[in-house]
Amino acid sequence: MTKGRWFLPENVDLLAMLRAQAAITVEGMDALVAWTDGDRHAANEVRHCEHRADTAKRELWRALRDAFSPPMDAEDLFTLSADLDEVLNGAKDLVREIEVTELTPDTTMHDMAMSLAESVRHLADAFAGLGGSGDPTADADAAIHSQRHIERVYRAAVAEGRTGAGADLLARRDAYRELLQIGDRLHRVADRVWYATVKEG
Repeated sequence: MTKGRWFLPENVDLLAMLRAQAAITVEGMDALVAWTDGDRHAANEVRHCEHRADTAKRELWRALRDAFSPPMDAEDLFTLSADLDEVLNGAKDLVREIEVTELTPDTTMHDMAMSLAESVRHLADAFAGLGGSGDPTADADAAIHSQRHIERVYRAAVAEGRTGAGADLLARRDAYRELLQIGDRLHRVADRVWYATVKEG
């Protein structure tokens, strides 16, 4: 009979898993930018990245459950992963809704999508600084700065009457609002980076 062995749970690199999820999110948002710029095939890449990010999220959550000594508060890791996941979920939903309405992405959507992608890249940089000697809050602030540009673009669209009456314009208004909501989700992730960093410091 084989003797049982006592062992500690494997010490998985949870931060590396979070960074991997962020890298997939960067890919997905870059695909969203390409799609709003006229690349119809990029819609499939957005969906593919959303599925990959879901898998990365679940793997992180499973590892977090079994982790013996997380590098930072487990709740913060869980929340950062969950809130980041909502970003690509929103991008996938936006693509699906615009495809259903047969709406063509316009320059406003492209401008907003570029700022979203920039914000996500800053958040990926912030995640790289978590648990290390860097300052992830500076990157979190940069992400918020990019997110606020999305609000300015949205307000400009409203002021120019691009969200007025008519089925097409109403559909565009909904698309702009969905992009605005994705930005709000990014802001939430950035705020959590600040919270986690201050708490750990």
